[in-house]
Amino acid sequence: MRANPKNELTTRASALAQRLSEALVQGRIVPRFVDCYVVEHGRHALQVHASLYKDLLTLLQREALLAMSACALDLIGKGATSTQDKKPKPLTRKEAAAFRQKFLAALTREQRWNAGATLEFQTDLLMYEGILAKAAAHPRSRRPFGAANHPFVDRGAFLLDSSFLENARVAASRTLTNLEAITAHLTTEVFSS
Repeated sequence: MRANPKNELTTRASALAQRLSEALVQGRIVPRFVDCYVVEHGRHALQVHASLYKDLLTLLQREALLAMSACALDLIGKGATSTQDKKPKPLTRKEAAAFRQKFLAALTREQRWNAGATLEFQTDLLMYEGILAKAAAHPRSRRPFGAANHPFVDRGAFLLDSSFLENARVAASRTLTNLEAITAHLTTEVFSS
């Protein structure tokens, strides 16, 4: 039996928030996403103005963090965080709600958000989770070269290049796959330690 499950939950929530934030920044996922898109599609105008380019990266970074957070909370809620030799055990509803609260508080500290930014993030996260829950209820097979049905793909593509939305959606879908893989790896790591 564990000494104090409440402290363990807080520790894991803090660790996961920190690891996801660090992976996003240190992995340069968003800058690579934008830069590859610019080179692949010759959309150099996206990088011409330094301040606009920085704003674009900031907005896409936030969308990526939303996608990673939604993915992590979904994995934790389903109990898909166990290593292969253990049987996955989903959290109870109460544990999942407590973890979510502690994770969002840790993410707020990690990102140094004020109350307004925190509420906006939580509202957008709820929207992400709602859309993903509806999509999970009606799964469709996706062509390997097609774009995923995901809020990050739609919002990220619109922010990136609304003039060439379909190209931007495919690029955002590739980035989403990368984000989900990193999130699954980090979540499993945090919960197996």
